[in-house]
Amino acid sequence: MELKLFKPFGPSILQAKIPNEIVCKLNDYTDQIIEDNKKKKLLNHGKKLAGDVSQEFKLEQDFAINSGWANFLASCVQEWIKMVTGRKIQKFEMLNSWIVRQFKNEYNPIHYHTGDISGVGYLKLPSNMGETLQKDKKINHNGKLILIDGSKKLFCSPTYAITPKVGDFYLFPSYLMHTVYPFSNTDEERRSVSF
Repeated sequence: MELKLFKPFGPSILQAKIPNEIVCKLNDYTDQIIEDNKKKKLLNHGKKLAGDVSQEFKLEQDFAINSGWANFLASCVQEWIKMVTGRKIQKFEMLNSWIVRQFKNEYNPIHYHTGDISGVGYLKLPSNMGETLQKDKKINHNGKLILIDGSKKLFCSPTYAITPKVGDFYLFPSYLMHTVYPFSNTDEERRSVSF
């Protein structure tokens, strides 16, 4: 498994690569839900989440297990804890996992998750997230995940911007505040999976 540990501020973050086979299964599963009005309504998870986005679907437990998604998460969490503490976890329990379908001008406000560990991975991305309104801006955060820890400190930024790439997955403590900025200039979907 490809793993990278980094610490842009207080807590460490783990970057992993979702196997292509699982990315395909998650995308196929999502596409099937989109086409099935009954299932789309049954698995609607948006009312329980912070996002101002088109659709958010809860993953069914059976699918998470049979697709290898739950095992991938358990392996990542186990390796992360081992890297940071040297300890081996005894049990991994996935409380929830969901798909986020985000389109032009939609966003996720600053929020945190329940549980102990959370994460986000990328399944589908627009070819271009658009430009900033002020063309001379050096930083363009359109469509990026921003992790937030505390306040500004000497030699330490309280934010860390992640540019999404299909297959990339990031694990972080559930209490870590985070947000996703909107993007523009495209009708393409930004699709992610979280737990």
